[in-house]
Amino acid sequence: MVSAADPRAAAAGIEILKQGGTAADAAVAVMAALGVVEPGHSGIGGGGFLVYYDAKTKKVSTYNAREAAPAAADGNWFLGADGKPLPFRDAINSGHSVGVPGELRLMEAAHREHGKLKWADLFQPAITYARDGWAISPRFYNFVSRMPASFFTPWATDYLKNPDGTAKPVGTVLKNPEIADLYTKISTVGPGYFYTGPVAQNIVATVNGSARHPSKMTAGDLTTYSAREGQPVCGTYRGYKICGMGAPASGGVIVLEILKQLERFDMAKLGKDSPVAWHLFAESSRLAYADRDTWLGDPQYVQVPIAGLLAKDYIAKRSALISETSTMASVEPGMPAGAPKRVRADLQPEHGTSSLTVVDAAGNVAQATVTIESVFGSGLTTNGIFLNNELTDFDFFPVKDGYRAANRVEGGKRPRSSMSPTIVYDPQGKVRLSIGAAGGSTIIAQVAKAIIGVVDWKLSAQDAISMGLLYAPTLNAVAEKGTEREAMVPALQALGEKVVVAPLGLKANAIEFVGGTSRGAADPRSEGVSMGLDGKAVKPKPIGDQVNRPSE
Repeated sequence: MVSAADPRAAAAGIEILKQGGTAADAAVAVMAALGVVEPGHSGIGGGGFLVYYDAKTKKVSTYNAREAAPAAADGNWFLGADGKPLPFRDAINSGHSVGVPGELRLMEAAHREHGKLKWADLFQPAITYARDGWAISPRFYNFVSRMPASFFTPWATDYLKNPDGTAKPVGTVLKNPEIADLYTKISTVGPGYFYTGPVAQNIVATVNGSARHPSKMTAGDLTTYSAREGQPVCGTYRGYKICGMGAPASGGVIVLEILKQLERFDMAKLGKDSPVAWHLFAESSRLAYADRDTWLGDPQYVQVPIAGLLAKDYIAKRSALISETSTMASVEPGMPAGAPKRVRADLQPEHGTSSLTVVDAAGNVAQATVTIESVFGSGLTTNGIFLNNELTDFDFFPVKDGYRAANRVEGGKRPRSSMSPTIVYDPQGKVRLSIGAAGGSTIIAQVAKAIIGVVDWKLSAQDAISMGLLYAPTLNAVAEKGTEREAMVPALQALGEKVVVAPLGLKANAIEFVGGTSRGAADPRSEGVSMGLDGKAVKPKPIGDQVNRPSE
């Protein structure tokens, strides 16, 4: 089974599974296809994270392919001549925002360690889409229509816009021979074709020649890039084992922190319709997000106290701050064991992300989240791909209150991420759920919410994903517009919550295992589907006005 944000990408994965490919093989095919039919969200111009469960060895592996800053980058990377941070949108649409792309190295590592089919076979569905064409969907049209032509390179403007600057209409068939040629070369020569030679030179020339804040990237930055295999961050919640990515992905530890802080409350008894339950979720979220913004960064550059954040005594101390009857007057990060002095950083929005889940016949599970950061990344393009703006995930200020920020810009460093690909095991040790999401810093809350839905409220993965979100990264909370959470606002306010109603750009995908069979789940807020070997796309029922929301 495959669950992905676009039915054509899901079909690419199913095609590979039908050929006998593993979950890793199919995940590579889905990633490649998403880069063609969902280029505003992911692609080999970006990066991502992968959590992989090997059914034979029972081992969970993680792969970090987060984009890296050029070696020449330093703490002043996003500061202007006046020492003040660049305007955020200005920073996005610039050479300084582009990190060394990592997704192709992620695909390579997954195939090398867990693949079965030939590397070249995995790109064929995507090459077909690129060469023969794919139709613009309503959601894709929404994204293009809200982006000014000035954001794009001339190639991208011609590809996506009409001569008068309007977005090409829904149903228009787009062909991308440039990426078809690039994928063909990569499939036959290997990933090295992308990281060395003419393509690498094109990337360097593009970002260094940017009209806004040209970069200082070198060919060596690309040549030396590699995906990092690491150990998952695992913990338990009510007897369920939960495994996710380690830093610089913050989701693995922060999802667990949200859950563990709630473990002393009877969430099952309160139920999914209880304002108190959602108030508790909000309080636990804001405590965990405060820790995220302070302590999480690239562990090869800063000390990240993951063990301290999940220690029993630390969780108990943080959980004790949560009350069922009132809201905290203020929220501050804690001081976990092993933590150096750090500073809190402002959250930055990120929306150009995609999540995918694959399960093969042997029971192997691939859960990946891939991204180019904001919609259409930096707006810069080369060889038919959009280049990321991941470096805007760094803190713009390198120093605050006399201390160095954990997530400050440094040469070669990988910025902190909210991505949270997660695998959940039931109390008997069997995989129960594989889930991930897109939507910037909401990703962590989306995944935690869904796990509570499945574990505490006994919902299906589909119902847990569809359930409205109360998002509370700070003292201010957002009740998701058009969902059952909107009607809960008065009761939440009575508990002291400062809550507003607004749309949230959510997009989750999952596969769950029930009674020995797999069931797919996709987000009704997106065009995502789940798909089995019969090739039939299962589209979830819409909820309120959430379908194809442009803000996703």
